[in-house]
Amino acid sequence: MDSHIADAISRPDLVHLDDQDGGLVCLRFESMKVVSAMAAVRHLLDTGAVRPGDTLLDSSSGIYAYALALACHRYGMRCHIVGSTTVDDTLRAQLAVLGAHLEQMAPSTSLKLDQSRRVERIEEILRDHPRYHWMRQYHDDIHYLGYRAVADRIADELGDGPLTVVGGVGSGASTGALATYLRGRVPDVALAGVQPFGSVTFGSQHVSDPDIIIAGIGSSIPFDNVAHTLYDTIHWVGFTAALAGSVDLLREHAVFAGLSTGAAYLAARWERAPHRTTLFIAADTGHRYAGTVFARHEEAPPIAALTPTRVSAVEELALPWSRMDWGRGDAP
Repeated sequence: MDSHIADAISRPDLVHLDDQDGGLVCLRFESMKVVSAMAAVRHLLDTGAVRPGDTLLDSSSGIYAYALALACHRYGMRCHIVGSTTVDDTLRAQLAVLGAHLEQMAPSTSLKLDQSRRVERIEEILRDHPRYHWMRQYHDDIHYLGYRAVADRIADELGDGPLTVVGGVGSGASTGALATYLRGRVPDVALAGVQPFGSVTFGSQHVSDPDIIIAGIGSSIPFDNVAHTLYDTIHWVGFTAALAGSVDLLREHAVFAGLSTGAAYLAARWERAPHRTTLFIAADTGHRYAGTVFARHEEAPPIAALTPTRVSAVEELALPWSRMDWGRGDAP
């Protein structure tokens, strides 16, 4: 029996969706970043970098804020979040009740401005409170640690056959860690990363998606935790295509998950191949997208009608969906 809800949330579900080709598997989290935040905080405590009662500080667009607040609640720490404009009423209430202090940025004209303002505010806070510990979820590889147990479970349940892992890139920790740990146990593991248009991480900043609401799987600034040489393939998925994926995943498989999951599901369906299991990551539930995505289900195009534009250079990227063989290459 678990002694804290965060321990239970840290264990994802493995759901076998179908047997077509080598099989399609969903790695479903209630809130994925709880896995990395819990292990990161435990590591900091074990190594003496922080002590119970210390304040942990970071910037977040949503999911990590909740994860860090849970980890702080679990281990008796204080939590200070500099939040994006995208933090919604539900999360604000959760953070307040959990005892976390949230500073939310005022609305800005761009994702880049929002992120840069959050970093500037973090630096101001650290000057005033030098004993606060900045978690640096985008840059400190202690956020890889929690995914080792997840990778071990995947390998134990799926065996050592060929495997393709598909997921939103974001900070780089989840897909990067899973690929790293799985490649230590499974001989053939391919990694397909999913990005929104407009993200600098894999060079799509010149393509604007006016409807983007999945900024969390991309970035307007470089992240040290993204190891570009781990990725075999990159998919850039716009809002319309991700909407179609999210709606189809719920309609066909009854999986209610966030918009980034819809994008990963779309990419995973494309990447599946005979004699290979394809696993995609569902990072969170669909509740915060009920109004912006699922209420618009009648607008979703049929998923079978969508095909990615195959590109050989980022200059060729085009909405609503592009795919490129990255070939474990360097950062753009």
